[in-house]
Formats: sequence, structure tokens, C-alpha cells
Amino acid sequence: MSQHLIRHPQGFPPGYTPITRMGEREADTGISFGILRLKAGEEYRPSPELEGALLLLDGEAHWSWADQQATTQRRSLFDDDPSALHVPRGSEARVEAVSDCELAAFALQSDGEFPATLFDGRSMLESEHRGRGQLDDTAYRIVRTIFDGRNRPEAQLVLGEVVNLPGRWSSYPPHHHPQPEIYHYRFTEPEGYGHGELGDEVLKIRQHDTVKILDERDHSQVAAPGYGMFYIWAIRHLPGRPYTVPEFTEEHRWLLDEQPAVWQLKGGGR
Repeated sequence: MSQHLIRHPQGFPPGYTPITRMGEREADTGISFGILRLKAGEEYRPSPELEGALLLLDGEAHWSWADQQATTQRRSLFDDDPSALHVPRGSEARVEAVSDCELAAFALQSDGEFPATLFDGRSMLESEHRGRGQLDDTAYRIVRTIFDGRNRPEAQLVLGEVVNLPGRWSSYPPHHHPQPEIYHYRFTEPEGYGHGELGDEVLKIRQHDTVKILDERDHSQVAAPGYGMFYIWAIRHLPGRPYTVPEFTEEHRWLLDEQPAVWQLKGGGR
């Protein structure tokens, strides 16, 4: 198996399951990422020594940060907007499970100063319907950027989600960037699957998989027909090289033209 692909075919047990770690020996993204499962009434506090983010995947959660509190819930990764608490180093915060909850947890080294904030459908950046009306909608997907350099310029982390429609591509045309990235996948059905490219390497992606993207390798994804694919994407800014926009692979850049000369089936395929 690729050192960039981490599988959890049985899902995640109660408590915190680490998936990537800062400073790990192989394919280090510089981001600690894991899945947190809390039973109703349990709570979790991110480390005040690190910049951190908690993204609600399922359930109802009560958030406390600075002098503020809020309660959010999520029943569907595909249909519901995200809510995520983003905190700087030195900040005290807490999440309590109102019902059984599942969250994605991120942490990384950072000296950035910014206010702890709960991002939700009203405060995050506007969702984008990328690829709609292009290439016969074969790369139409929904991109939810929760925060990046536009609304969180002092942070080291960039966080978002993609809803990849069945049988279609996302992160397409293939692109790359020097900043390390993590993808974490879920599907509309437990047997769902897709494929992810890492340069010339092709990975079969299944439920609960995680992929580490490093070394400016081209990456794009496709979901098998009949299965919706969801993935979290988290990027770490590099010193002096913040993430802004990716660089599309030169040989496929022409597909971004307003009306690319793409072959079309003629004569009913006879």
C-alpha cells in the first residue's frame, strides 16, 4: 500500500483516533489529524499549545470559546453545511456532545494571532459550484471553503470540504501546489468507492480513507457512478509561501478554456 494512503475500513472507535501526526517519519504533512467520537455528555478540549480546528461530521455539539457559546448539529455530510471551531495557540475552547458526535480534529504549530471563531453556513466563505456548465458537467462539484487566507490570513491552516457527485471528477483538471494537504473521504454508501491520483500513482479510495498529498504531486479525484463522494481537505501554509490558488498541470490547462475543443460523439456512435 502507498505510504500516502491510510485506511480505516472498520471506521473509528470511541475517543480520539490519530491518523496523521506532526513530525512523523514518512510523508510528514506537519498536520496532526484524527477522528474524534464522543458519546452524549462527553467533552473535548483542543490543546492550547497548538493552532487547532474541530469540524463536526455528525451529531449535535455544544461549543464554548472565549466568552461565546453555540450549539450546532449535522445529519448529512452531503446536504448540511459544516460547522468548525478554529482556535489559535493559547486559546481555551471546548466541545461537548449533546448527542453522540463524530468530529475531525486538526492541530499544527503556529504563532498566528486571530480570534477563536466558530464557522458555520453563515460565517464561512460562500460555497462554490465549480465545473458547472463546463465539460458536460463531468467535473461539476460543490466546494465548501470554511476558511483560508481570505478570511483567516494569520492562520497556518486552510480547511474545506468537497461534495463529489457520483460518476464525476473533482480537483480537476489535475493540479499541484507546494503546500502539504490531507484528504479524508466518506461515501453516500459504505461500499462506495472512487479513485484518486497522486502524480502517476492511482489509489482506490474507500470509506474512511485518508490520503497525504506532498511534493507538489498532481492530484484529482473521481467517484464511481452511483456513489457520492465527500472529502475534507486541509492544507498547511509554508513559511513565506502561503497557499492561495493551485497550479494546474500545463498539459491539461486547455480544458479551462471557456469553450475547449473537446471531442463529441457524432452519429449515435455507429
